[in-house]
Amino acid sequence: MENTRQSLIPTFLYSSSSTSKGMGKNLMKDMNSPVQSDSISSASSTAGIKRDFFIPAPKESSIKMFSPAYYAACTAGGILSCGLTHTALTPLDLVKCNMQIDPSKYKSISSGFGILLREQGVKGFFKGWVPTLIGYSAQGACKMGFYEFFKKYYSDIAGPEIAAKYKTLIYLAGSASAEFIADIALCPFEAVKVRVQTQPGFARGFSDGLPKFVRAEGVAGLYKGIIPLWGRQIPYTMMKFATFENIVEQIYKHAIPTPKDECSTNLQLGVSFAGGYVAGIFCALVSHPADNLVSFLNNAKGATVSDAVNKLGLWGLFTRGLPLRIVMIGTLTGAQWGIYDSFKVFVGLPTTGGGSPAPAKN
Repeated sequence: MENTRQSLIPTFLYSSSSTSKGMGKNLMKDMNSPVQSDSISSASSTAGIKRDFFIPAPKESSIKMFSPAYYAACTAGGILSCGLTHTALTPLDLVKCNMQIDPSKYKSISSGFGILLREQGVKGFFKGWVPTLIGYSAQGACKMGFYEFFKKYYSDIAGPEIAAKYKTLIYLAGSASAEFIADIALCPFEAVKVRVQTQPGFARGFSDGLPKFVRAEGVAGLYKGIIPLWGRQIPYTMMKFATFENIVEQIYKHAIPTPKDECSTNLQLGVSFAGGYVAGIFCALVSHPADNLVSFLNNAKGATVSDAVNKLGLWGLFTRGLPLRIVMIGTLTGAQWGIYDSFKVFVGLPTTGGGSPAPAKN
């Protein structure tokens, strides 16, 4: 039946059905031939430049779906997507943390940047970038790798019918499980990062900040903020993955008239970025009170949650630094999904979202 639904996306961004199907038949024919590697090369050359605009199906990649190599690829994608994006946004994070810790001095985003520029120079905008890079790379590795693992694991437990019917619960459970592990990897680096960024003269960076922190508070002090960190990151990640997966599904269902696997690479990555940005806004709203707590506890030795509530107030806990964090997290999350799915495309895997959590178990 011909699809008469109008597209909300310009037609030049997605492929024609006939082109995709023709290419798919050629590839299947070549893959079934005796000399598989030579056939695939031949198919690539005869398809010409058009083939470059399609996401390779999992069977075209040397990486088997849900194999150890697949999870390793997702882990590597997580390192790149989270480590690079958080490091790039270090200046925004630096201003946000100082607005949370010292609101009387850092009254707004613009004044915060001005104060840092006057007091520390341009170099000061990237203070704490090393623990940010290491910590969020470790977190991204665990977050993305374990999310893909738990999503498949919980889907297999539930069975294909229940997993498809309650897929949002699968996304929520998988992301919560992954983030619980990821925060254990992140917590020590986050503690040092906040202390370096918000206490002038504490340390120049991570190399001298970590031993100084441990001497002052012991190794256990590095995990002082683990519960607030879980309180910030687990709801954040649950919102990030479940919202993203559902938004992407709805975009492919209602905004684009062709199946996902017939859309161009650029369009699929654009959908990943758009879905990630919208998901990031929801993430910021859900996790912001805990973000204020993490910054407060990691800044002051011996500080407690009640101290933070008394000083910031409930309203301040929910709103202080929120506009900046919405911009930061929206951009961050959109870029993360874009980089993550770009890496998956690079290694021959499909982009995330647009279907059931996992195929039926064979």
